[in-house]
Amino acid sequence: MSRTWIGEYDADIRLWSERQAALLRRVGAGEKVNDQVDWANVAEEIESLGQSERRRLASHVRTVLEHLAKLEASPATEPRSGWQDTVLRSRLDIQDLLEASPSLRPTLAAVVSQQLPRALKLTASALTLHGETPRVDLGNITYTVDQVLSDWFPTGNE
Repeated sequence: MSRTWIGEYDADIRLWSERQAALLRRVGAGEKVNDQVDWANVAEEIESLGQSERRRLASHVRTVLEHLAKLEASPATEPRSGWQDTVLRSRLDIQDLLEASPSLRPTLAAVVSQQLPRALKLTASALTLHGETPRVDLGNITYTVDQVLSDWFPTGNE
């Protein structure tokens, strides 16, 4: 029984993952190498990948929400174009992520709901840092999933 992966997981995750992937392919081809697969860590890494994708989605959604809120609340004329550019880029990142992991799409409403208070807190901090008084009550700002994903921008932020 060969356990070449013992210690390798902690010492060199890239090398470990390449070896484990090769072993899994061999298992898939019918080879009897099950005892060589680091099953516990393989399962942990697969689960971690899903969690990472959810965190990436939340981060991109929070960025869109924060910059939409800045566009809506900030009295400043600049850097509006930069905020819009950030929203466009983050929307593309969300689109890419949803294409790669379509099972994340049903979670979007919950992600938007969870991230909105965080985004508004960041917006309030940024406005305060720049000595700005919000044009609107940040507590009244809400956005839908469609507003987060579509080409929509708040009105009056030219």
